[in-house]
Amino acid sequence: MLSILSWRDVMVLNVIPGVMMSCVILLSLGRMQAHYRHAGAGKEPAGAARRLRDLRQLLANRTLITLCAGGAFRSMTQSTLLTFLPVFLAREMGFSSFLIGGCMFGMQVAGFTAAPIAGHLSDTMGRRRIIMSSMATSGVILLFMAIAGQSPAFVFLVAFLGFFLFAIRSVMQAWLLDATPPSMSGTSIGLMFGTQSVGAALGPVTGGILADHYGLIATFYFLAFTIVAANMFIFFTPAPSEQPRWAPSAVAE
Repeated sequence: MLSILSWRDVMVLNVIPGVMMSCVILLSLGRMQAHYRHAGAGKEPAGAARRLRDLRQLLANRTLITLCAGGAFRSMTQSTLLTFLPVFLAREMGFSSFLIGGCMFGMQVAGFTAAPIAGHLSDTMGRRRIIMSSMATSGVILLFMAIAGQSPAFVFLVAFLGFFLFAIRSVMQAWLLDATPPSMSGTSIGLMFGTQSVGAALGPVTGGILADHYGLIATFYFLAFTIVAANMFIFFTPAPSEQPRWAPSAVAE
């Protein structure tokens, strides 16, 4: 759209879908809260002491820790890629704003297509296998992108990267919910999102420092390292058979 409109017009237009989706979410949350209030009638809310006890138990969960750490490095990879890929396409390959937008669109569409496929395969083949294979493939693609440099193969690899890198976020969340008690599901997801935000914040800064000292292509070697690091945390995540079974007192609301 930058080839047709100014960046100010694009920013204004981006507000419209955000406002529309906010209204849809508010309406949906209102119905959900009314349903939960009706379903939870007569039940006493959990006390502060029990919540603290459940939180301590949650923080001792090895699956939670390794998944959050792996998610942080995966988010570091994603945020750094989204920051520096357009810069590389513009400066090193001389792409127009329209072509840059087309490349980013192709990467996101590939991720959108892969997400339900990865979710289905994780239900049938297991979370660990899908996450590790997707991360390993992403690392190989990023390494090939760094080697390809300014060749047309670089652009060809972008869509493949989106297919594997963006497909596993929902699978990691599903695995986390499988390994944590239902009464603490919101807390566990909040912890994962918090660590992912830290990784997403540190990634572009680190990538920028590397780009200033060694060139933009060094950023893609850094991305290959971060996704391999994420995969290592997934490798050391306990298998489902090794995960703790939650006591009824911790699960029941």
